[in-house]
Amino acid sequence: MLAANNPNILELLASPPSCVRYRHPLLERLQPSLFVSKLCQDSFGKFALSQMRKARGLNKKIVNPVAQERKTPLDFCYVNQHQGSVPLLHFLAARGWRQEDCGLVNLPHMKDLYGLYHDPTADYAGIVRKATSNEVALSSIPKEAVQAAVLYFNKDGYSTYCREYKEYWAWVEKRNEARYENTVQHGKNYDAKNLMHTLRLLDMAIEIGRTSEIHVRRPNRDFLLQVKSGAFEYEELLARAEEKTREMEAAFAQSSLPDRPDLTQINARLVALRRAYYAEQRPQNY
Repeated sequence: MLAANNPNILELLASPPSCVRYRHPLLERLQPSLFVSKLCQDSFGKFALSQMRKARGLNKKIVNPVAQERKTPLDFCYVNQHQGSVPLLHFLAARGWRQEDCGLVNLPHMKDLYGLYHDPTADYAGIVRKATSNEVALSSIPKEAVQAAVLYFNKDGYSTYCREYKEYWAWVEKRNEARYENTVQHGKNYDAKNLMHTLRLLDMAIEIGRTSEIHVRRPNRDFLLQVKSGAFEYEELLARAEEKTREMEAAFAQSSLPDRPDLTQINARLVALRRAYYAEQRPQNY
């Protein structure tokens, strides 16, 4: 993971002495400079952007909650009326019709369009067979039956809704309630902690590109804590992150860092470290 320039592992290796309770002396042989490379642009940068996407995703979920009562295909059906269309449920309610007394037939060469028929005495299948149906139902319609309207089923819209419904309520079930409540309390409708990490990681990536060094302690700690507390507007922080992304790209474009760590040197160092460690463990009279 160090050779892959994983941000978490590099930060652990570069932790200042004040943050370390015990470090085996042999670990002094593993310095960040052995591993740091231009891979950090992707590892730190992509990790930062993933945090940004998480914040965006949470923003969307908070601002656009999905009602727990699940919609059905009936909510995505429309019928022609005069020179426009009306929702199917409004159409049925205005006439006092039940969807169970209706039947549909395919209209040739017209995708997701159906002929709508109504007859309480007929053995129609209904527009949907049951409340949990994900498709409209087709019926056998007598030739003499009179078509009441043309029905359109927005199947793509219903599929999108089903996906968003599933994602939203899976998120509700798994979300960290304390963190979510903090997000709601600061009233900015975004995951402030994710955006704080976005800016922190981008700052570190810029420093690595410019200085080839990893600084775990952040000089702008107060600012980052303000971000975490929700002191800034969502769009302002995203604009900052996008600007820092450009700075990061420029820093690595001019960086003297190697494209990737020297695996031969790393493996040699690891072998030497293991030999030294096992030599320490060997009994004196061995």
